[in-house]
Amino acid sequence: MEIKGKAKVDGRTKNLVKRLCSHEIAVIDHTDIDELAAESLINCRPKAVINASPSITGRYPNAGPLKLIMAGVPLLDNAGQDVMQMIREGDEVVICGEDIFCRGVFVARAVLLTEEAVREKMAVAQDNVKQELAKFVDNTLDYARREKGLILGEFPAPPLQTKLKGRHAMIVVRGAGYQHDILTVKSYIDEMKPVLIGVDGGADALLELGYRPDIIVGDMDSVSDKALRCGAEIVVHAYPDGSAPGLARVKELGLDAVVYAAPGTSEDIAFLLAYEHGAELMVAVGTHSNMIDFLEKGRPGMASTFLVRLKVGSILVDAKGVSKLYRQRLKMKHLLQIFLAALLPIFVIVIMSPATRSFFKLLIMQVKLLLRI
Repeated sequence: MEIKGKAKVDGRTKNLVKRLCSHEIAVIDHTDIDELAAESLINCRPKAVINASPSITGRYPNAGPLKLIMAGVPLLDNAGQDVMQMIREGDEVVICGEDIFCRGVFVARAVLLTEEAVREKMAVAQDNVKQELAKFVDNTLDYARREKGLILGEFPAPPLQTKLKGRHAMIVVRGAGYQHDILTVKSYIDEMKPVLIGVDGGADALLELGYRPDIIVGDMDSVSDKALRCGAEIVVHAYPDGSAPGLARVKELGLDAVVYAAPGTSEDIAFLLAYEHGAELMVAVGTHSNMIDFLEKGRPGMASTFLVRLKVGSILVDAKGVSKLYRQRLKMKHLLQIFLAALLPIFVIVIMSPATRSFFKLLIMQVKLLLRI
């Protein structure tokens, strides 16, 4: 196997996919590739992906590597840090089997992952889940004790211009399967007109599908300038001490924003914001709610999410994965029903028409004459 292509290099996969083009080679440094990262890479249609780190360590069953392989994207695994140092953006890279060359010089030897190898590692990872779960629970409970002020009024929500009281709010996070889930609840969005809250890249997700977010919440590290300029109200998530690195970016764009200083993740803050401003119902799309989700984000616990969902759970509907629950398919019986329904008015019109009745009378007379009835 020989693959040639121009390299795009970045240690952060979510930054790389913003500039990765079709038929290029992605060079990343991503331990335990998560499902969302894999989907983002697949959408860019690269010739191959070279990963400096192990794509699946076996700590937990991350779905990213298998998703890439099943999509037909060659994944060269655990190539080492030399690929990040020796391969520069735009370099011509040649992959011969498992050997990687750049500018005619040997760079590294990687492992070309196969479906069988990944499935074996995922089986091992399933055995390790209990150990990871025990550590995850301990960490979550430990931090929950420290961060309980998040839901006890110690971090008040900032005022908003957007009216939320008595309305539905839909919080969109760019999590795995978010596109399909948004499309599945499209009729709900069109009918109920909920306040659309994009969490960082979730704002871009809404724009991609033709919806303008009403509010953008986050630390502003993964939302595009286009989304920030779309006219949405901006809420910058700050550290509990009030420092907000993302505010500088918003100011550079000449935009106004309010600051919400609180511990936890930006999606937790979005839930609290909608809740504290009187939302009647909250619908969550693409959010992180389980151990695998948080381990894929590099978080060893989910204390703030646990606490926030305790508080807002009575009005929260989690639509993550709803597209897997019901997928409407057009069946032959549906087509037959439509065809028969269309024939019925035609038949009635034909029967009721005087000209048609005369035609059938003449036809019957002709038949009688022929049969001598």
